[in-house]
Amino acid sequence: MHSQLIILLLALSLAAPARTIRVYPGALKKTIALSQNGDTLLFKPGVYKEGTVTITKSITLIGEPGAVLDGENKYEILILSGYHITIKNLQFQNAGYSALNDFAAIKIIDALSLLLEGNQILNSYFAVHVSNSSYVTIRNNKITGKPKTEQLTGNGIHLWKCNNALIESNHVQGHRDGIYFEFVTSSVIRNNLSEKNIRYGLHFMFSNNDQYRQNIFRNNGAGVAVMYSKKVTMVQNHFELNWGPTAYGILLKDISDSYIGHNTFFKNTVAIHLEGTSRMNIEKNIFRSNGWAVKIQASCEDNNFYHNNFTGNSFDVATNGTMVLNKFDNNYWDKYEGYDISKDGIGDVPYHPVSLYSMIVEENPYTLMLFRSFTMQLLDKAEKAIPGITPENLADNKPIMKPLKL
Repeated sequence: MHSQLIILLLALSLAAPARTIRVYPGALKKTIALSQNGDTLLFKPGVYKEGTVTITKSITLIGEPGAVLDGENKYEILILSGYHITIKNLQFQNAGYSALNDFAAIKIIDALSLLLEGNQILNSYFAVHVSNSSYVTIRNNKITGKPKTEQLTGNGIHLWKCNNALIESNHVQGHRDGIYFEFVTSSVIRNNLSEKNIRYGLHFMFSNNDQYRQNIFRNNGAGVAVMYSKKVTMVQNHFELNWGPTAYGILLKDISDSYIGHNTFFKNTVAIHLEGTSRMNIEKNIFRSNGWAVKIQASCEDNNFYHNNFTGNSFDVATNGTMVLNKFDNNYWDKYEGYDISKDGIGDVPYHPVSLYSMIVEENPYTLMLFRSFTMQLLDKAEKAIPGITPENLADNKPIMKPLKL
């Protein structure tokens, strides 16, 4: 024990102290080669055109205002592999494109405990690409792409086979998917703005035990998609202005045992689309001014909709089946025309949110041209009086008379 202590003290005495090293354009690779674990590299203003730079040491890179790393539309800029690497306050631009490889401005491979903070990434194929890594934090970065086609545009923040990641307070726009998770577990996406992306603001695939909260997904091609996943928590997000023939606030496909609560869905073509989805609790959300608030396919079961507000939607609920194995209770519906004789705040007659016209549109989308026509209003009134086509058991048996304070 005594000899081990002597060896440890000797090693500590011989270890070089951490240094701050100034970096100038043209000398980046040489400076990295001379650096040691624990050093900080301070980038002086200027444009650094040095091809692809690889870092495997535990060092910190910090940029002064005006420090720009340029990939010249040919190269990946930084490749990081190792542990305890920090990249702060740098601008990256013009990372290259490859039809065979996922070129990125910052690529992280086989890494542990990395921090990307306060950077700006412009005009890159993939902005940040992370694979097979743990405890990576990506915070307060501004990522702006130049969208082309879906095939020629990469993702803003892309994670594959990672765990315990934190994606926080980033602004991502102009990519294929703003944020993409595949085989990512135990991770958090929080307080980001993802907008004007070609496909999804956020895309989940095969990713379990994750949560995203307090994000804004706005004006994307199709909002958010969560697919082939379980135990996902989705709370306090805003899904706004996701318009288009196949646009959703959230697309849920083959997911289970998850929670959607305290979100706002405003002016989406479809606020939530459920397909092959089971054991979801969807509560205390605001559905306002959407085309369809909820589209729930016959392949869904054991999903519960509680204490939500449905106001100003063209269609509250649509389905493609007659057998419904999901539950709606204690929601507020602005189209409800029932009464409350007992004055307990709950309607005395059930509300059937699926209209006959929505069933017709589901079968023949071209009939949307008849929206708000007198004929369709008559059909809906007749169907409510004598239900025959709409699913009779899809009903809110305890509709709330006044909007909930959410």
